[in-house]
Amino acid sequence: MGEGDAAGRLVRPFTLTGGRTRPSRADFTLITSVTAVDPPPEDATRPQPEHARILRLCAKPIVVAELAAELDLPVSVVVILLCDLLEAGRITVQAPRLVSRTPDLDLLQKVRDGLGRL
Repeated sequence: MGEGDAAGRLVRPFTLTGGRTRPSRADFTLITSVTAVDPPPEDATRPQPEHARILRLCAKPIVVAELAAELDLPVSVVVILLCDLLEAGRITVQAPRLVSRTPDLDLLQKVRDGLGRL
């Protein structure tokens, strides 16, 4: 659940977030796609080590759940760190596409007909 350093000590997740327990924004879901901004903004400061790891993993689009798995950190911690990066202009966020809640009647008819032929 935490990061081990060279001496094998654990870094608790709340230390990675500076004690914050809630994200500053509500932009992220488990399937939100995140991509590092390349090149970084001119006024960007040097990222903290945990932010730098995220930026390396986000060189190509990656969803929040996969990012948390790669970092071996709770999703809640990753989302807080992503909020920092988004506010600093270091990442872009692509919200998941909304899926229509109304059924496609033509598709359902084709499925029914296909099942009837089995």
